[in-house]
Amino acid sequence: MIQTRGLRKSFRTRQGLVEAVRGVDLDVKEGEIFGFLGPNGAGKTTTLRILSTLLPPDDGEAIVAGADLRREPGEVRRRIGYVAQGGGTWDEVTAREELVMQARLYGVSRAEAKQRAAELISAFQLESFADRKCRTYSGGQRRRLDIALGLVHRPRLLFLDEPTTGLDPQSRAHVWDEVRRLRDEGMTVFLTTHYLDEADALCDRLAIMDHGTIVARGTPNELKREIAGDVITVGVTGAGEQVLKLFEAEPYVRDLEPVGDRLRLYVDDGATAMPRILRVLDDAELSLASVELHRPSLDDVFLHKTGRSLRDEAA
Repeated sequence: MIQTRGLRKSFRTRQGLVEAVRGVDLDVKEGEIFGFLGPNGAGKTTTLRILSTLLPPDDGEAIVAGADLRREPGEVRRRIGYVAQGGGTWDEVTAREELVMQARLYGVSRAEAKQRAAELISAFQLESFADRKCRTYSGGQRRRLDIALGLVHRPRLLFLDEPTTGLDPQSRAHVWDEVRRLRDEGMTVFLTTHYLDEADALCDRLAIMDHGTIVARGTPNELKREIAGDVITVGVTGAGEQVLKLFEAEPYVRDLEPVGDRLRLYVDDGATAMPRILRVLDDAELSLASVELHRPSLDDVFLHKTGRSLRDEAA
């Protein structure tokens, strides 16, 4: 559904040239939810805007929904839906009016536009407020309408830019259900997010982006399997460098990374490694401030690839 090779995009600023997208290669399969995970400013939205024809690439090639991005941008636009992070609803009209108008802009007859609007109002459970003006809607209601607007012309591929940013947990869960339903009905969904749980729960496959480049790609489970075993994070107040040296030679520690005033240890078996870690600290007469044991997460993958925590970057 999407194939890109060497996509690049730079912007000139007062501080100089900024490379927002630096040679991105992507392959997105038909009928999957593909996620672009990374912190704000990583280049996710710029890549999405290139693929949806809103920004021309400086270099590279792409086929989107079977059409050449550079040579057939109009055909790409006819085949895709795009839902921006900021939304596109107009305060002074109703959801029904918005949907009919959007369908008409795609050349759909008035009768069919009304039918499609009714179908989407039902599918996204908008009935109770579909004939109220959009300014009265909650954030979750607006977001559901935004997605419905992106689907009114029945695209083959839907782009969602940060679909749940700012929503309450109940509204987020509802959007997740709708995205899964679209995938189950055969649509390809390409979404950007900086939420770890969203990428893990929704995406069939994903790419992790940082500073304009892809640093990892695969299914959530494949990426987490790259970091086998368990992760133990220990905190010893005021002894970061000393703790690092203590564990560098321990045979049961496969890898280790400092994270602020804590140390993250990658081990094969956390249950057997934990007593040995505590014994090392005790022998060194160091007082433990905190300790955590968990299975590898997408944040661990990001940290392993970039040396930074995605949770901290996205905060």
